[in-house]
Amino acid sequence: MENTGIQRRSVVMLAAAAALGSQSALAQEYPSRTIKLVVPQGPGSGADATGRQFADFLAKYLNTSVIVDNKPGANGILAASTVAKEKADGYTVFLSSVSIASFNQHLYKKVPYDAINDFTYIAPVVDASFMVIASKRSGIKTWADFLKKARAEPGGLTFASGGLGNSTHLYMEKIARDLKLDLRHIPYKGSGPALMSVVSGETDLMCVTTVSALPQVDAGTVIALAQSGEKRSARMANIPLVNELAPQMPALPGWYALVGPAGMPADVVKKLSAAVIAFLDDDQNKKKLNEQFLFPIPGTSEQIKNRAQQESKIWGDLIKTLNISLD
Repeated sequence: MENTGIQRRSVVMLAAAAALGSQSALAQEYPSRTIKLVVPQGPGSGADATGRQFADFLAKYLNTSVIVDNKPGANGILAASTVAKEKADGYTVFLSSVSIASFNQHLYKKVPYDAINDFTYIAPVVDASFMVIASKRSGIKTWADFLKKARAEPGGLTFASGGLGNSTHLYMEKIARDLKLDLRHIPYKGSGPALMSVVSGETDLMCVTTVSALPQVDAGTVIALAQSGEKRSARMANIPLVNELAPQMPALPGWYALVGPAGMPADVVKKLSAAVIAFLDDDQNKKKLNEQFLFPIPGTSEQIKNRAQQESKIWGDLIKTLNISLD
């Protein structure tokens, strides 16, 4: 009887060891098939360019095939809700934006995903650089001119945006509220038409991505008042930072992060996070990103998850105060 008991325990222990070995082997084998990277914007967009650059690198880094699946629509809601329902095995990942993680739940009455609990935050990727610009017709040449004119003419200055509730809108609203200015918002259907309204003098001001604004600044059709970020870009060393001019302002929200469905295995997350870090460390990738004024934000999954939650609070409070709804 004693020998039988020992034999049974031995069988159980061998089975447990085999199961653990099998799980370890599966983790080591990842990836064994094609990875799908979902991008929440269409082909040719900024997110698409970044996504394809990362997908090419990831394929080489993990020695597998990676396809990009563009799912534009509803401010990223279509892409996010699709990924949230996928199997959490690391074969479907997502280039999420700050809008998807921190804005949408406040802009819409019903969002078909939980921005924190329905996803595994893998790693932060890049921050987009923005500029605050003024039209030449406005007569504004510096940040000090902007403040002086805005305070002298309450409600007189207009600012353009790429649409109600997006970053180009919310950041100018935040500037106005924090600096106690009365500015009039003029929304357009996209940042391109909004920028052209500043070029033509139809509107006075705008907060817009640097990659879009800089050609107009260089051509002398608009005036650069400030740039986002923690350090002045070498290509724009004469343009002050927003946080030099208004230290109380929060960071402008323009980041992208790699996420996947909730419950991804820790070993898989570790491999993908290492791939992001290697991608951001690569000199060729850094050069391409810099040309698009996208700046690497290396960090951990916990850091980007915390940032998403913090920015949800900051911008959610503003959205509520402004009573913005996109439903």
